[in-house]
Amino acid sequence: MNGRIVVVGSLNADLTIYCERLPLPGETVHGNGFSVNPGGKSANQAVAASKLGGDVSLIGAVGKDPNGDMLIASTEGAGVDVSRVRRSGEVATGVAVIAVDEHGENNIIISAGANGTLAPADVTTEAFDGASVLCLCLEVALETVEAAAKTAHDAGATVLLNLSPYAEIPESLAALSDVLLVNAHEASLFLGEAEMPLPTAPASEWEGVRSQFADRGLERVLVTLGSQGSVVLDSQAATGEQVVRIAPTEVQAVDTTGAGDAFTGAVAARLAAGESLAEAAAFASVAAALATTRKGTQAAYPGVEDVVRHRS
Repeated sequence: MNGRIVVVGSLNADLTIYCERLPLPGETVHGNGFSVNPGGKSANQAVAASKLGGDVSLIGAVGKDPNGDMLIASTEGAGVDVSRVRRSGEVATGVAVIAVDEHGENNIIISAGANGTLAPADVTTEAFDGASVLCLCLEVALETVEAAAKTAHDAGATVLLNLSPYAEIPESLAALSDVLLVNAHEASLFLGEAEMPLPTAPASEWEGVRSQFADRGLERVLVTLGSQGSVVLDSQAATGEQVVRIAPTEVQAVDTTGAGDAFTGAVAARLAAGESLAEAAAFASVAAALATTRKGTQAAYPGVEDVVRHRS
């Protein structure tokens, strides 16, 4: 790898119940399984990147409780440096309550817990020594996200911002983001509820979206399209290569929870290895698809060999 990956953000205990179908508002349905697993978007991204060969450090906060112990053990066990994960004696570890249906689709509610205490003071300059990529999401305070982005930017690292859970961000944070990662719905909201091409649309139909992002100062954008793959919008690429469709990887999905985090972590790992955005997205597409073939998040994430074998 060409440099370290720093991930700043959330660690959650995932409380997952499996059911035949997701309940409608006000409805109760029977579950057929329950598990407590390590999760949180940032912890997931760190583990995914580490399993794919990255040299990863995680900055976050957990409680001094069994869920915090589980999360530290899981991320450290995957090879992630957790020396900058702070333990809070006053606030419990964050949790996510997740329902997963028989098709692997899910809905999620998160409670920040200790994640809500992560502050700009936790993001120190020395944490970015030798870093080539910073991975961010929006499960911690926006001021902390922006502080991390600025510190990483000043250190010369590539700032990868996953705009999830979706929130409006200030122009100052957008300006610090070298790569924006969104799904189609998030892309539409960011662009003022702009109409997005159909998920099956060819690359040419995404040219207008690329132009809209570029007008907002975001020249490198990845838009994930679920089972239809993703699209790379890279205004810095050569003419004719600025919009690239990444084909989906066909698998039998069991649990889609954390697949987006697997994609983000994989992109970070391949960018740190010096690949182009399109190359990183193609690799990440396979990694994310393989992550859906087993239940859970971090334990389901593939290694480099798994992705290479599937691509060959």
